[in-house]
Amino acid sequence: MSTPKKTATRQGFKTGESVVYPAHGVGRITAIEEQEIAGFKLELFVVLFEKDKMVLRVPTAKAAAVGMRKLAEPDKMQKALDVLTGRARIKRTMWSRRAQEYEAKINSGDLTAVAEVVRDLHRSEAQPEQSYSERQLYEAALDRVMRELAHVNKITDTEALKLIDGSLAKAPKRAKPGAEAEADLQDEAA
Repeated sequence: MSTPKKTATRQGFKTGESVVYPAHGVGRITAIEEQEIAGFKLELFVVLFEKDKMVLRVPTAKAAAVGMRKLAEPDKMQKALDVLTGRARIKRTMWSRRAQEYEAKINSGDLTAVAEVVRDLHRSEAQPEQSYSERQLYEAALDRVMRELAHVNKITDTEALKLIDGSLAKAPKRAKPGAEAEADLQDEAA
């Protein structure tokens, strides 16, 4: 049995506010309710993720611990877009290790870290095709950045995607595989 609370603010979050939940992206707090679970009364944020058609109940006392946060400020959003214009940093480790690191960044809820994943996994038309798992991680990261950008700037997802593509287009072009190693050798010789 749950009872909606009259007071609409807890832990700095209020009803109707959009928030970022690290594992799922941008959602909206639709209510703050009290439920009795295993004999304990718990106060919960009810967070709706409309695109995923999902409702999540987060204990108000655990909101900070699970990484739930307010939407990024416009200047933080701009820093994330600036990250996209940087050079991709791809470690020379096994894909499985890099995939775990990318997954951890995506689920961290840190906007800048998620933007780094988008930057590092982005492929232009001229570059080789991505593997299935690489594309899945890229699309998950892109979706997180796009949704938050759309909410912060109060624009559509499509307009947000255009802004992201514009930032990615400003990034230095990647060299062909092998050319990077040659450039490194030339740098060392100089």
